[in-house]
Amino acid sequence: MASKRRLRIASYNINGINSRLHVLTRWLEEFKPDIVGLQELKCTNEAFPHEALAARGYSAIWHGQRSWNGVAILSRVGEPVETRRALPGDPNLEQSRYIEAAVCGILIGNMYAPNGNPKPGPKFDYKLAWLDALLAHARDLLGTKVPALLIGDFNVIPTPQDVYKPERWAKDALFAPEAREKYREVVALGWTDAIRRLHPDERVYTFWHYWRNSFDRDAGIRIDHALLSPSLAKTLKAAGVDRTPRAWEKTSDHAPIWVEIEA
Repeated sequence: MASKRRLRIASYNINGINSRLHVLTRWLEEFKPDIVGLQELKCTNEAFPHEALAARGYSAIWHGQRSWNGVAILSRVGEPVETRRALPGDPNLEQSRYIEAAVCGILIGNMYAPNGNPKPGPKFDYKLAWLDALLAHARDLLGTKVPALLIGDFNVIPTPQDVYKPERWAKDALFAPEAREKYREVVALGWTDAIRRLHPDERVYTFWHYWRNSFDRDAGIRIDHALLSPSLAKTLKAAGVDRTPRAWEKTSDHAPIWVEIEA
């Protein structure tokens, strides 16, 4: 019988991969994740820095878009085998928001969900339609019984526990009741929110605005999530947020989230 290994899988909204490549590569070298989902690449497919990542031991697949969006999956534990590069039913396929791959026997769906602001309006309507498509795909994935992980920037603050001073976000699309309900529906299908499973009572944030010393004051929100299918949730050993790179110079306004599982 093959022995199991512990895998560290992370998600990081890098907020411009080429302008913050020094941040990303430093973090990869220090944190040493096995698999990473990246969001907000903000570069074309041609401009993706795959050589710099390969030099640090990471294979990659990516789906870029000029100036906006963009997602990628990195792995140092085997080539990611791409299974799709768009969310089924995405109402706007011109936007690069989802990429999915099999790595080490796990199906990983990496996403950058729409922000949705301002609301009401077409951007908020798109957000809700996209989350409906995510709900349908999340249901289908569970139907396959394959160990799966939905990870990335969901752009949803699930509960008041996940935001510093909820009243300040009352009119924001990220905290809209409609968006929070969509997230709740996805989890209710049988997915496990790794952070909440292991840290049920803590205030855990993954994003802090650049202004008003938000990070120093810990005035943040939790919008980056890792959802595990039932079979994968049984192997969950640890989960958290690596706040370290958020304090670096010229860094992203997000911090990486991570889970450790046995596979």
